[in-house]
Amino acid sequence: MSDKSYLALPFFDDAHRELEQRLDAWATASLKVDHSDTDAACRALVRQLGVAGWLRYCVPAAHGGALDTLDSRSLCLLRETLARHDGLADFAFAMQGLGSGAITLAGSDAMRERYLPRVARGEAIAAFALSEPDAGSDVAAMQCRAVRDGDHYVLDGVKTWISNGGIADFYCVFARTGEAPGARGISAFVVDADTPGLTIAERIDVMAPHPLATLRFENCRVPVAARLGEAGQGFKVAMMTLDIFRASVAAASLGFGRAALDEALARATVRPMFGGVLADLQLTQAAIGDMATAIDSAALLTYRAAWLRDVAGVRTTREAAMAKMVATENAQQVIDRAVQMFGGLGVKVGTRVESLYREIRSLRIYEGATEVQKLIIARETLAQHRA
Repeated sequence: MSDKSYLALPFFDDAHRELEQRLDAWATASLKVDHSDTDAACRALVRQLGVAGWLRYCVPAAHGGALDTLDSRSLCLLRETLARHDGLADFAFAMQGLGSGAITLAGSDAMRERYLPRVARGEAIAAFALSEPDAGSDVAAMQCRAVRDGDHYVLDGVKTWISNGGIADFYCVFARTGEAPGARGISAFVVDADTPGLTIAERIDVMAPHPLATLRFENCRVPVAARLGEAGQGFKVAMMTLDIFRASVAAASLGFGRAALDEALARATVRPMFGGVLADLQLTQAAIGDMATAIDSAALLTYRAAWLRDVAGVRTTREAAMAKMVATENAQQVIDRAVQMFGGLGVKVGTRVESLYREIRSLRIYEGATEVQKLIIARETLAQHRA
């Protein structure tokens, strides 16, 4: 059983502790979805999470949510717990939040009422379409365009690496509208999956199977009412959305890391080695010490960022970037050491540590690669110094 002493930290209140306990018990009893068909598994998980009420934490109470506003600590606890049990369940939950987050932040009342209750119930699958073939880390290099034509915008271009691509019911799409150069000339739109002119150009297979796709927009017409916020404010909407959910990526990494440590401890304490067990060896003990410390240090950064947003009410771009960078990198190291402790069994397809090894790798890239997080941290730190 994972160490849960972190729940006693002052970052949480009793409602958070009770939330984690309820979800852990539910996941232990109920998360038994067949993963052989990834698309079907994701659809089933979204429905299951919706029926059980967990997706209500992805939207505000005014539109079917559990809490008045999005609570970063709750999102982090939910993702950490789900990731510890099932990486695809964490993915399904996270994308409902990320895919609808821009609507929560910038959508009209009519738009929120149209999409958010269905997201909370697991009846509509959401997606966040920001990345392009030549505009991933550098969002300002975006080439997808939306040209105003009367009461509509016409979208043309390509989006790629889109999570839930191919199974989503709607996409929050970011496109260049040209109000100003660079990031200041981007707007955001909600595009239903069945909109004429939107096609799935390619499905993308990755090392830890998730629904991913390249989207193509050709003369794709969407009404002006589908725009999220003001024209030219899309980059701001995207960054606000990522600021909320970036800390939750760190939390998912914690879940993967804790699962790997649990597996390593269980293996090391029973695996025969040189007349004793693997855990008797000082090298093993040193590795376990490093693993436990890596997880705890990442947890402190993660829940500090969440607490600062929820309680202090401050902008947490720097803190969330620190948490995301450290938690994903530390989890990668923890999982790698767990695989090493398992020996040959650690690379056998189907073992938990083998699947964790594949699952953690993408988290060091998506929602801002580690190298980008370093740039964000440096930029924010320099800005504070100059101020």
